[in-house]
Amino acid sequence: MTGRIRACRFGVTMLRIFWWTTLVAGVALAVSLATMPTISWPVPWADGWPAWLAALGVVVLIESVVFWIGIITVYLTSVQLGLKIRVIGVLCGWIPIANLIALRLIIRTVTEEVRFESAKETLDRSRAAARVCATRYPVLLVHGVFFRDTKALNYWGRVPAELERNGAVVHYGEHQSAASVADSARELTARIRAIVETTGCGKVNVIAHSKGGLDMRYAIARCGAGRWVASLTTINTPHLGCGFADYLLTNIPMAVQRRVEAAYNAAASHLGDKRPDFMAAVHDLTQAGCARLNAQIGDAALLERGARAASGGVAGTVTMPGNAVTMPGNAVTMPGNAAGGMAERATAVPDPGPFAGILCRSVGSRLAHATTGKFPLNFTYPLVKWFDGPNDGLVARPSFPWGESFTWLEPNGVRGISHADMIDLNRENIPGFDVREFYVGLVADLKRRGL
Repeated sequence: MTGRIRACRFGVTMLRIFWWTTLVAGVALAVSLATMPTISWPVPWADGWPAWLAALGVVVLIESVVFWIGIITVYLTSVQLGLKIRVIGVLCGWIPIANLIALRLIIRTVTEEVRFESAKETLDRSRAAARVCATRYPVLLVHGVFFRDTKALNYWGRVPAELERNGAVVHYGEHQSAASVADSARELTARIRAIVETTGCGKVNVIAHSKGGLDMRYAIARCGAGRWVASLTTINTPHLGCGFADYLLTNIPMAVQRRVEAAYNAAASHLGDKRPDFMAAVHDLTQAGCARLNAQIGDAALLERGARAASGGVAGTVTMPGNAVTMPGNAVTMPGNAAGGMAERATAVPDPGPFAGILCRSVGSRLAHATTGKFPLNFTYPLVKWFDGPNDGLVARPSFPWGESFTWLEPNGVRGISHADMIDLNRENIPGFDVREFYVGLVADLKRRGL
């Protein structure tokens, strides 16, 4: 058990002690306060009130110490409390009854976090010798638009550490946060070549999220990156574009667009982008932009196969009952928290061209309701749904499929899986869907294929 989880367990234990001892002590003090003046039990009020006040003072002092030790510990160490529950705790802390409800919410949340993380550590220890993610070629994680690869805030959340814990070698794209697909593709091609030449690994297994999937398709088709790519898995990539983006560009005044562009480019330059281009990135994400890019990439056969896989039952479907992650049909089952594989029909592209010999597959997910997504996806979800149908808060289902196999992550219940959930951006343990274990399954499948 890690130090953080041990601290969480200690903190929540202190809060449980506070909860029950305060309840017992409070009842005892209240009963004695009611009975001493009326029936002189356990002693007459005149004789007992000094002891009662002393007992009250001792209870308040001890319970305060226990409470503050517990609450400060969980506030400092818990990941799953998040900002929302922390704010609820602060605001309700001074309101009788409401503070007890908030405390129960905090205790329940941290208790589940300790249970979940402890189980994951046990799982990782049990398979450590197997090194299930020790692939032949290293993994390259390619981020989407408006983010950078930084040590302070990893775009992929807890996923890279989980992959490395299970034997994977992980690299990052390190390209700019906002640029045209063509420019990002050139950056990524240079990055992949540098990794291969520096490490001697020969090739890389690419996992690309959102616009990163478009960037990598272009890099393979137009920039010569294919010779160094063993596999490409796109995660919630808008291969056909976002109709919502077309609508915004059509209806937002050009003056406003230019102000936003200038502000973003200036900020991105300060954060490390050499030539940020906000509007070029946005235009390439529209349906019109993706239609143009798809024509330039020339992999219509892969788009058609992805669409057939999505409509013809070839795609794996992940449901979320309890903590199980199951991919029925032709996919391997991942019971509980164990790693499983992708659809077995996913094979290297037999067609000639830049994608020949590369394992190509895609993944998409659906957010069930706007209220279950975090800002800004809770705002954009209904708008994207209006234009494009079921979506992850940004990208609709018809735009996801590409390659020999397509895995659709379907929520079982009210939660769903958002665009940000797929990269563990919020570090949230989603009931029934372990995003870290999902990526372990993806990479473990690459190892089984000899990649």
